[in-house]
Amino acid sequence: MASHGARNGIAHFFLNAARIVFGLMFMQHGAQKLFAVLGREEAVAFMTQLWFAGILEFWGGLLIVVGLFTRPVAFVLAGLMAVAYFQAHLPRDLFPIANGGELAVLFCFFWLFLAANGGGAFSIDGLLRARRRNRTA
Repeated sequence: MASHGARNGIAHFFLNAARIVFGLMFMQHGAQKLFAVLGREEAVAFMTQLWFAGILEFWGGLLIVVGLFTRPVAFVLAGLMAVAYFQAHLPRDLFPIANGGELAVLFCFFWLFLAANGGGAFSIDGLLRARRRNRTA
């Protein structure tokens, strides 16, 4: 049977892996909107709601990838996804599978998970926390 320490290490690994993968996936949505790449023909108009969404998706996703300010950024991104779901998807149909809102729901709940749990030991936040702990010890 694996020791508690080994299970904890595995949990840290997968928390950080999920944070990085979700952040990279999210950044692609922002890159599409801001830079007209990855299948999008033109960038969204400057200072519109979609432009602000693109800013949050790209730069917020990058902060999530590196794990800097993870909790507050994840909380803001969860709100962004809730707004996206209620504005763009829910009016089409009640169920996410029918209204195309599965990604918005999944991102929203993963960002809430990160807001509650933090970025993990292998994030910049985790490294800063360890450095502070070592200074006080």
